[in-house]
Amino acid sequence: MKLVKLLALATLFVLAACSNSTMGTVSFSLTSRQAAAPAPSAAFSSAAPAPSVTAAGDSTVIALGNDTVIVRSAQLVLRKVELKRADVASCDAIMGNGDCEEFETGPVLVPLGSALIAQQVSVTVPAGTFSALEFEIHKPSSSEDAAFIAANPDFANISIRVTGTYSQAGTRSAFTFTSDVNQSEESVLVPPVTVPEGQSLNVTLRADISGWFLNGAKTALVDPASANKGQPNESVVANNIQNSFKAFEDDNHDGLEG
Repeated sequence: MKLVKLLALATLFVLAACSNSTMGTVSFSLTSRQAAAPAPSAAFSSAAPAPSVTAAGDSTVIALGNDTVIVRSAQLVLRKVELKRADVASCDAIMGNGDCEEFETGPVLVPLGSALIAQQVSVTVPAGTFSALEFEIHKPSSSEDAAFIAANPDFANISIRVTGTYSQAGTRSAFTFTSDVNQSEESVLVPPVTVPEGQSLNVTLRADISGWFLNGAKTALVDPASANKGQPNESVVANNIQNSFKAFEDDNHDGLEG
């Protein structure tokens, strides 16, 4: 499954920065590559295993025990990404006030997969220290989204859409999962990243889809169709998605921490 080529979206990104600041460069990347699971210690040897993720052609196979979720397509809508300065409590909506460096999308449909990191977009920011990445998962619904909805009619009032096959003990069923989540997210950068004057670094945002369709105890996969609106696993999967994002410094551009 091909990740979005962020370089092609570069014209949609607008930097709001103070003109009198000394500048550096930050590149922003997006990936859904799974983080390597740490080996359990002896004290926790009975802990439930993490799901495995493999690429199979254009699909992503998430397996746990005898069950699998084969993701044929996974897409979400992002509208804004902001790099938050370490000395502010939160970003606000005032352009150019220097609390956050703002990358605007208008909105953008982002495909997710498991294999590779997306191409990055480089932008100029004031040199300094930044502590978090803020972004919005956006439900297109207003008149401002009319052009986007016309181009992507499946995403009218929908922010996330996943299609594929769920297999439980060998019995398969096709699924379509959608969500209308419409919320801001913040991923804290630990440790904070420092952009030196005249130098650059890369920040990657990972959406780890391997844990989206786990049950509440994180011990088994659930049918993604059972997480649709009004279904029994709706809140469980919504919480999993909310907790699946992680931002980190990634200067070697491999989509992995460290």
